[in-house]
Amino acid sequence: MPDAANPSPIAPTASSRLWTAGASGGVATLVLLGVAILHPHHAPVLLAGVAAVVAATWMVNRARPSGEAAPVVHLAQPMTSTPVASAPDGALLDAAFEALSDAVLVISGGEPDDIAGRRIVLANKAARDLLRIQRDGAILVSVLRDPAVLEAVDEALFGGIERSVDWSGVRDRHWKAQVRPLDQGGDRALAVLVLRDDTDVRRMELMRVDFLANASHELRTPLASLSGFIETLKGHAKDDPKARDRFLDIMSAQADRMGRLVADLLSLSRIELNEHIPPSGRVDLPRAVSDVVDALSVLTQEKGVEVVVVGDATAPVRGDRDEIVQVVQNLIDNAVKYSPRGGRIDVEVRAGVSADQATAPCMEGASRLPLLTPDHDPARRHAAVIVRDRGPGLEREHLPRLTERFYRVEGQKSGGDRPGTGLGLAIVKHIVNRHRGGLAVESAPGQGTVFTAFFPLADAPDAAG
Repeated sequence: MPDAANPSPIAPTASSRLWTAGASGGVATLVLLGVAILHPHHAPVLLAGVAAVVAATWMVNRARPSGEAAPVVHLAQPMTSTPVASAPDGALLDAAFEALSDAVLVISGGEPDDIAGRRIVLANKAARDLLRIQRDGAILVSVLRDPAVLEAVDEALFGGIERSVDWSGVRDRHWKAQVRPLDQGGDRALAVLVLRDDTDVRRMELMRVDFLANASHELRTPLASLSGFIETLKGHAKDDPKARDRFLDIMSAQADRMGRLVADLLSLSRIELNEHIPPSGRVDLPRAVSDVVDALSVLTQEKGVEVVVVGDATAPVRGDRDEIVQVVQNLIDNAVKYSPRGGRIDVEVRAGVSADQATAPCMEGASRLPLLTPDHDPARRHAAVIVRDRGPGLEREHLPRLTERFYRVEGQKSGGDRPGTGLGLAIVKHIVNRHRGGLAVESAPGQGTVFTAFFPLADAPDAAG
């Protein structure tokens, strides 16, 4: 910082200031004298100006007494931060340590062969809640018994090695344990252990692996059937017309199954890609239901299933018509598959209902579960489509997994010659979620199943987010 004793090395000297000001004053004086010569009638005024310039130049550059420092222009000093709430540094660090969302523990170690000597010197609130320990003083092995984590702590304490290991700990959750040596210059070794919740990442990875495995399995089965029948037709059955026709029918069914599977996978990918963008169209829900029932009339007549449609005649909802038609078609098609021959399917459309009214119980003694719940807004009104079959029904433990991809109830198969791909209800859930609607299921063994999908009315306020 420049001061009186140490002037700034870049400050101009007095001689340079005198030269700059003198040159400027001289140029101004010459200009004024030249104008006075060219315009004699303005000479008195211009000469007065010359005198003023000369006087100003002399005042600026007059000699200063010896030892007088040149005036220094002080630059604005950088702002210094004020301590938060005048808290001491220790209290501020302690508050920040307690507020961390990851579990953090500071561990001390005595002798390398003394396992009981590993003690928790400090633990934040997240660590105390997770491991159910006091703030400090607990023995590490009494709260963490995973050999990989204990080994990583020992390597950090006595080897100065930083490690990261996986820990499947409490509450069926997965954690990433990161251990680092902590150098404090004391006589006891210290290490910091950070437990970061990795459950969601692991769950998404498992879902991706399961999806790939299930998709490849679902495609492998019809491909294996096609390959086997082709070899048979090329071999001993090539001259057997009856066997050839039967095998060709089976091959056609398997090819249709693969086509449906690929179409459902593509449809699901397309819906997931746009799931965050709410649709802005307008769809008449009763008309969509009527169109689906007409399209499935051939299938229902072949199986002898009666479809009865009741409810409101008009219910405009905000959405994409093709996707809403796909929701209704998947629900009714699913009901047809699991209905017994000669059975009945009830389809009802309700308009102007709240989310609670849309998911009200329809069957006595049945288990009911919401599969997708929209943002809670008591003022919002919906239009609901309710599809009920009288098939075998489902136990309660199967209900939460119905919208998982490729999930099938063990020991229960769809009837008829149209086995499902296991993606229909997953597609329904994603479409309903894009439309900011809701989905619920109600079922009881021997009584059938009820699916309810509801969408915001077209004149209802926009869903949040």
